Amino acid sequence: MSSQSAPSSHSAAIAAPPPASDGLLSKERIVAKPGFNRWLVPPAALAIHLCIGMAYGFSVFWLPLSKAVGIEQPLDCPADMGFFARMVATGCDWKVSALGWMYTLFFVLLGCSAALWGGWLERAGPRKAGVVSALCWCGGLVISAIGIKTHQIWLLWLGSGVIGGIGLGLGYISPVSTLIKWFPDRRGMATGMAIMGFGGGAMIGSPLADALMKRFATADSVGVFETFLVLAAGYFVFMMAGAFGYRVPPSGWQPAGWTPPPASQNAMITQQHVHASKVWGIPQFWLLWGVLCLNVSAGIGVIGMASPMLQEVFGGKLIGVDGGIKSLGEDQLKAIAAIAAGFTGLLSLFNIAGRFFWASTSDYIGRKMTYVVFFVLGFVLYAAAPSAGSAGSIAAFVAIFCVILSMYGGGFATIPAYLADLFGTQMVGAIHGRLLTAWATAGILGPVVVNYMRDYQLGLGLPPSQVYNTTMYILAAMLALGLLCNLLVRPIAQKHFMTPEELAREKALAHEKTGRNGEAAYSAEQMALVGRGGNPALVLAAWAAVGVPLAWGMWVTLQKAFVLFH
Repeated sequence: MSSQSAPSSHSAAIAAPPPASDGLLSKERIVAKPGFNRWLVPPAALAIHLCIGMAYGFSVFWLPLSKAVGIEQPLDCPADMGFFARMVATGCDWKVSALGWMYTLFFVLLGCSAALWGGWLERAGPRKAGVVSALCWCGGLVISAIGIKTHQIWLLWLGSGVIGGIGLGLGYISPVSTLIKWFPDRRGMATGMAIMGFGGGAMIGSPLADALMKRFATADSVGVFETFLVLAAGYFVFMMAGAFGYRVPPSGWQPAGWTPPPASQNAMITQQHVHASKVWGIPQFWLLWGVLCLNVSAGIGVIGMASPMLQEVFGGKLIGVDGGIKSLGEDQLKAIAAIAAGFTGLLSLFNIAGRFFWASTSDYIGRKMTYVVFFVLGFVLYAAAPSAGSAGSIAAFVAIFCVILSMYGGGFATIPAYLADLFGTQMVGAIHGRLLTAWATAGILGPVVVNYMRDYQLGLGLPPSQVYNTTMYILAAMLALGLLCNLLVRPIAQKHFMTPEELAREKALAHEKTGRNGEAAYSAEQMALVGRGGNPALVLAAWAAVGVPLAWGMWVTLQKAFVLFH
């Protein structure tokens, strides 16, 4: 009789409303109940990542904003006007180079905020982090809109660059720990699904922003002010829906029918946990920092120069005309620019697809081996790119960089699972946040190498078709160094893991117990019902809400990419 009454007592505890101290955003509120389907969590993560991923597409605003005063043509500031005077000047236009600082701020602040507040996120939970991310990202857009209206560029840097960058960091890492805990059997696939959204955000946001700017443009406005406000409102709705869609599994939950592999089977996957505060002193953390930094540096440099690189390497060959880019007329230059835009769109598709493909593949071949593939294959492809360019093989050149960009995206999506394997899942979100300082570094290193080497080669008098050859060899060498870092990764020493007492204290700080008196949340029977079941229509609706916009963005990008094959 007592064994039958036990579940009912648990049910009564669960059904009781949480204490008054538990707010709507508290972690206790989002512990999943029996019947909650774990496949509702990835679309919640995608809803946030698809919005903040617009950071990749902000370049669509640069040219319109560079003529916000002149409207038809940029109105240059006086040559003798100082830097601070330009920041507050209302009678002349901003330079694209000044606007581009927002792009740098995005990724520097993303890495810094993820590192600073990753530990808070683990304890506060993904819902609270998602809400703060929405307020920062969308609030930053509103502040930027005010800066556009008043023509104060410092408000754009502060709004989207600094405040929005903080929102990027919190939004980016908000689902990582949660997804890994919901999908311990498919860690790579789970993080790949979410981080795929960050790569896809620009595919939706860029054409949408372009259409909105055209809709709002008048004789006195380029339409960016109104576009920022519309995007802020739309993104806020989507991001809040994603944040409130998050649920965390009860402490000790695992998928029905799945048991963790024994430690002896794969020493690279631990069942223990490292505290985030200790990772700075662990060699494996810095090796993975180097792995991510070098992989991203190589890829991000190519992304920034993809369009001019294709045009300068092949010139008239892109339209069946002999001659370099300097010998082409205005109409011919427009034609090859359209082809280069298609190339850039194709790269973005491979960037997104690679995030899901390579991260899912890592579930089968292991994270370390996946990065071996990235670095070995990447080294060969970067080294082969100059030969493809010299031979005039457009198809080979395009194929090389499509594969390279797939591995660039795959590196982002695979690293959270790699961290979970080595450092455990308890604080993987906070550890991932600290590792993203490598991305902030790569965001500066990669473009500097590619851009400055291009200028240096041009200064030596080399023709545009050859200025990227040395750069490709430098990027190949960076990947060789990344391979060395990856090969040196070994299992974490036992001394770095939390003791059972430390782990219990961290779980308490993370609000993992939902019972009023600290008891387990659910009975074994109830625990088996967590993660599956629920209303199939709700799961389909959640996936449709993120899948339809993503499919639209892919279709628009494919249409641009078709130009490349004509």
